Amino acid sequence: MDRRRFLIASSTAAVLGTGTARWSDATTAQTTGTPLSTRPEPTPQQLRWQREELAMFVHFTVNTFTGREWGDGTESPAIFNPRHLDARQWARTARETGFRSMILTTKHHDGFCLWPTATTRHSVASSPWKNGKGDVVREFVDACHAEGLGVGFYLSPWDRNAKSYGSGKAYNDFYVAQLTELLTHYGPVVEVWFDGANGEGPSGPHQAYDWPRIHATVRRLQPNAVIFSDAGPDVRWIGNEKGAAGLTCWSTVDPARVPYAGFDRPWVGDLLGHGDPYGSAWRPGEADVSIRPGWFWHADENDKVRSPDNLIELYMQSVGRNSKLLLSVPPDRDGLFYPTDVAALHGFAAQRRTMFAHDLLHGARVIASSSATGHRAANVLDDNPDSYWTPRQNERAATLDIELPAEITFDTLDLREAIAHGQTIANYRVDRWHHGTWKPMAWGTTIGHRKLERFDPVRTRKLRIALEYGFGAPKLAKVAAYLGPKHTYGPGHA
Repeated sequence: MDRRRFLIASSTAAVLGTGTARWSDATTAQTTGTPLSTRPEPTPQQLRWQREELAMFVHFTVNTFTGREWGDGTESPAIFNPRHLDARQWARTARETGFRSMILTTKHHDGFCLWPTATTRHSVASSPWKNGKGDVVREFVDACHAEGLGVGFYLSPWDRNAKSYGSGKAYNDFYVAQLTELLTHYGPVVEVWFDGANGEGPSGPHQAYDWPRIHATVRRLQPNAVIFSDAGPDVRWIGNEKGAAGLTCWSTVDPARVPYAGFDRPWVGDLLGHGDPYGSAWRPGEADVSIRPGWFWHADENDKVRSPDNLIELYMQSVGRNSKLLLSVPPDRDGLFYPTDVAALHGFAAQRRTMFAHDLLHGARVIASSSATGHRAANVLDDNPDSYWTPRQNERAATLDIELPAEITFDTLDLREAIAHGQTIANYRVDRWHHGTWKPMAWGTTIGHRKLERFDPVRTRKLRIALEYGFGAPKLAKVAAYLGPKHTYGPGHA
């Protein structure tokens, strides 16, 4: 099997599951999958969402005060009293460190609501915080608006406090009433985040969620919001809580493979992590992970916060593999981001600024293997994500040679596809000119919104980008090269 076919087969096998029997499914999909002329494209909302790259997840509830990760619904509202809560500190930290939106856990599995809901007494209205007159959701939304950030909400479908949980329609009515309050009282929302958390195990109550009704409620009340869950319908979970997408990562999926949130099969994680090149729906991946070992703040984890170096690795494995990074940063019992977390976030931002400050390909000359109609090859050096280079209409493979006036040393390569027009590139290779001949230095499968390749520093005056195979004409939006902040090499480095 040649390398191009091997890569395509490998990525499809990862989607469909392990075992040779699955390869027949993949070959069938090549003839029965989405036609090239109708490959999915993102909506404006999905495109905006993915181009943000970074969002912050704020986990905050009674768990912050009990030291637990999952509450059981019996917690007294009297324990919730964040005396110095400052949502503006959260939002300011997010903005200063490059995050574009924030998602608040308005209700976790314990059922405690961070707003004074009319649906239950189990809320901030029954707490001593601000004498029961406080509203965390309102302070969160106002802070996001003040800092220019998008607002997102997570409302757990599992509620261990609600007596109607497990009753069917009665609980769905209760849940939709809570969702309606959030989506009508607090202004525009950019993302509504759902998971499939459900029930107390085989002996406990199990609720059948009315997902069509839930999704329809979001569409009606917040038509510009994207809906997240492992099953979409707009953006998908990346299949793990490690913050890492698959090395092959398509923004397209087959909706029938994961039909509803909480759908559980052994192969679901791999499928969501890789996407599906033949998928009929555009559902880019979101990689969620916490800055701490747990999702909520715990005092015994203050010395276990991720370092800036570790956060950079997460960035490369999520944003750098065509997904969005959703990083949980939990407030402490005072209602503030802890100093260690804030310092790590600022270190993370400083490393990104330094790493991407100077594109070493500026001033280069680009030579295409084939001409394009209306799209200059030099567009790949622009910073405009809507400009791109594409070969002739029927060509699925092409090369670009990039020549510099002098040698450069770099250790990071940044490739981007014009995803406003879909995702087609299935195979690429990067060569460098070294001692009078072309030497392979990097290769992979998908590019999508962004593919970041890191390697030991190399020195060259010429690069060749070979787009070896695409499901349609490739549309390359960006090629950039950078030297990371930890490397300083003088002339003559190999």
